[in-house]
Amino acid sequence: MAFTYDVTTQRGKVRLLCTDTNSDTSLFNDAEIDAFISLAINNDTRRAAAMALRTIAANEVLVQKRIQLLDLSTDGPAESEALRKLADRLDEDADTTENSNAPFVIAEWVNDGFSYEELLYKDALRQG
Repeated sequence: MAFTYDVTTQRGKVRLLCTDTNSDTSLFNDAEIDAFISLAINNDTRRAAAMALRTIAANEVLVQKRIQLLDLSTDGPAESEALRKLADRLDEDADTTENSNAPFVIAEWVNDGFSYEELLYKDALRQG
């Protein structure tokens, strides 16, 4: 299982954000991290890390469940929920960045002769 961790690469940034940084206990191999990146919108590292966190969260629920044995207890669903919240925050951050880089768009409606003349006037002003 190939494991590389270099924070100057997209793969390394995804590993950093989803806390898969230790080669001895790695959760994903390089091919899986690359798959998350390729599936993410615009290959966004935050979205790829969010997918990785959701995958980890799903595994927590499937494997650990909620177990109590003597004085030891595990709560997979609670851990999973925390991971999902972190993934949601990464997605929101990516959305904010994408929306801030989007151009501002205006759509003008023409309903009558006056609004058509106003549209022509504004177009002339925009064209210079």
